Amino acid sequence: MQKAVLTTSKLSKTFSNGGLQQHVLKNLDLQIYEGDFTVIMGSSGAGKSTLLYALSGMDKPTLGEIHFEAQEISKLSNDKLAVFRRKNCGFVFQQIYLLDTMSLLDNVIASGLLISKSKKEIAARAKELFTAVGLTETIWRKFPSQLSGGEAQRAGIVRALINNPRILFADEPTGALNSASGAAVLNVMTEVNKNGQSIIMVTHDIKSALRGNRIIYLKDGTVCGECNLGSYKEEDVKRNEVLHSFLSEMGW
Repeated sequence: MQKAVLTTSKLSKTFSNGGLQQHVLKNLDLQIYEGDFTVIMGSSGAGKSTLLYALSGMDKPTLGEIHFEAQEISKLSNDKLAVFRRKNCGFVFQQIYLLDTMSLLDNVIASGLLISKSKKEIAARAKELFTAVGLTETIWRKFPSQLSGGEAQRAGIVRALINNPRILFADEPTGALNSASGAAVLNVMTEVNKNGQSIIMVTHDIKSALRGNRIIYLKDGTVCGECNLGSYKEEDVKRNEVLHSFLSEMGW
């Protein structure tokens, strides 16, 4: 039986816009399981990114609860949420947000030093991760402005993984990449998931969604349905058919 690493209960998020209340998430009950590659899909405005930010402790819900295993994180102070994120969460966004004044290696080491005091150990792990995502020493000695989009995003994944996060959160990680670079990034994410890394990814992209084993579809701030695709296999034609059929049923 799979272990639930994140659980929400009646999760709601409301924003005020010009005096009007916009209910983005509505009484949402959800479990995220350890080791899954969970994909969150839905039309624009469905609440996908809002849900991702709430689950990761980047934003607080208006109502309801979020539990990380036995700990309720939805009631933590901002300072304690920051500590929670550093210890348990890694983030990959469409924009990389690497510091231009530092090399890739130093960018990653700086993130690692938020948790560990051993720069030597962090550097050794960083180099292992760079190698694992196909970035050579020539590349990780470069500065962000010298990189292609695919190289920068793979470096972003290394930075997200440097502190051994329990969950890797990704928001449209291939949205700004060409097809070849996007495929390279997805291959990295697929591989780290095979090695046990839990991933939650928001995407509009079918090719990206096919990498997940569990697809959650949001509509008007609630879970409209979900689809289990099983483990990813590149040659699995049936997988593509199942996902398209599911999305069609959801009104995609």
